[in-house]
Amino acid sequence: MIVGLTGGIACGKSTVSAMLSARGAKIVDADQVAREVVLPGEPALAQITAVFGQAVLNEDGTMNRGELGKIVFGNREKLDELEGILHPAIRATMWSRMNAFELENPGGLIVADIPLLYETGQASLYRGIIVVYIPRHLQMERLMARNSMTAEQAEQRIGLQMDIEEKRKLADFVIDNSGSLENTEAQIEQFWREQGLS
Repeated sequence: MIVGLTGGIACGKSTVSAMLSARGAKIVDADQVAREVVLPGEPALAQITAVFGQAVLNEDGTMNRGELGKIVFGNREKLDELEGILHPAIRATMWSRMNAFELENPGGLIVADIPLLYETGQASLYRGIIVVYIPRHLQMERLMARNSMTAEQAEQRIGLQMDIEEKRKLADFVIDNSGSLENTEAQIEQFWREQGLS
């Protein structure tokens, strides 16, 4: 069974992902794949260089994120161009991995960990969506503590994503991570049993 996993920033998606992995779920992490598809020799990096120029490369041939950032941030057209290269490459790599995991273990759980799953219109591709939820005020507190941000900075970062209450409404499964780790663990255990995965 292939499911999507998402949530808001600072909601504890990594914690839930680790708990699922500890039970034997295969995790395919979009952020990790995003870093892999721009490694030297990858077609996506060649495309990015062709579109944005050699200035986006470091001397060793790796991508210079800082330089690329200067070009695309604040420029919607350039950002769309970059995403038009990255998103298909990331999706293709993720699906190739998930399909391979499914062949290896047809009855197992495969989790696509995608921070912007709803925002990028991918929800319909999965058997179900798990949303890791905490209320917004707690999201603010945790983000400020974790990233040493001011309330204004945290508000701005949270504002870039779909509202967590909206994600919660759209979810097939909600893991409420606002309590203790034991409480989150118990919800994961219940989800695991209900899906007949134990």
